[in-house]
Amino acid sequence: MNPVVDYLRISLIDRCNFRCLYCMPEEAELEYLQRPELLTSAELLTLLRDVLIPCGFTRFRLTGGEPLVRSDVVEIVRAIAAFPETQDLSMTTNGFRLAEMAQDLYTAGLRRINISLDSLEPETFDRIIGSRGRSRWQQVWTGIQAAHSVGFTPLKLNVVVIPGVNDHEVLELAALSIEREWHVRFIEFMPIGNHDLFGQKGWIDSETLRQQIRERWGLTEAQVKGNGPADVFRIPNAKGTLGFISQMSECFCDRCNRMRLSADGWLRPCLLNETGQLDLKTALRSGMPLIDLRAKVQALLDAKPEINFKMRDSGTTGAYSRTMSQIGG
Repeated sequence: MNPVVDYLRISLIDRCNFRCLYCMPEEAELEYLQRPELLTSAELLTLLRDVLIPCGFTRFRLTGGEPLVRSDVVEIVRAIAAFPETQDLSMTTNGFRLAEMAQDLYTAGLRRINISLDSLEPETFDRIIGSRGRSRWQQVWTGIQAAHSVGFTPLKLNVVVIPGVNDHEVLELAALSIEREWHVRFIEFMPIGNHDLFGQKGWIDSETLRQQIRERWGLTEAQVKGNGPADVFRIPNAKGTLGFISQMSECFCDRCNRMRLSADGWLRPCLLNETGQLDLKTALRSGMPLIDLRAKVQALLDAKPEINFKMRDSGTTGAYSRTMSQIGG
């Protein structure tokens, strides 16, 4: 039986103030969307209220690029949180602007947040994010503390594990879940954006990481169910949990409950498969009746079980040339 698809990841902008190794080649010159190409906040809210929510979407995650780069992000949070159908609203951010914005986001109605923290070592962190010159680790760590103080719960920390770069920190990062109610999520490195680095480094499967943690503390399955694909565990007596997102080693297409809306209005059924994608922005701007747009979205929802990441081996994905910020992570 196919899962109910009720979870929409919404990219607010394709720009990012970091250049993470796993997202884009270090020297790549990227062509970002210009303002007229982006969905306006009014267009986004119209699509949500009149097209996507009526098709069954009730859970939303705001992403980018870096969503906190968008100047009207707090207003967008407030509007989505106010929809009576919204059952869950969360955000993924790199945390760089979070210290100054955490309280405003929380007041606007955001309650859950994921923050990228790929290293606890400032030099390694700055290498991963492509920082040149001034270190940004402390600013991100301050943002994490601010989110914790404001009351975001659960507060999740995302770690993309890259062999030879930050894999030596797995135990130290996992330990963040022991004394705090923080949820550390280890994500297998994927061939998106920086193909050269993936070809050089490869990836470490989640079971290998779990075994390291078992040998140090032990590890038990946690009775936690989230919106996403993470398999959740807990170090015995820890306050937080450890999640493992294993898209490379343990395909979870059969339980995928999500679709993605890019910053320029493309609705996509899969991170790495663009089959059937819909250009909602152009349809909306051209005056297509909303009832017809809803019908198109419903048809894509009906086709989603056959459009998935597993097709990556058949040459039908079409997304490997995009960076994560362009896809809408």
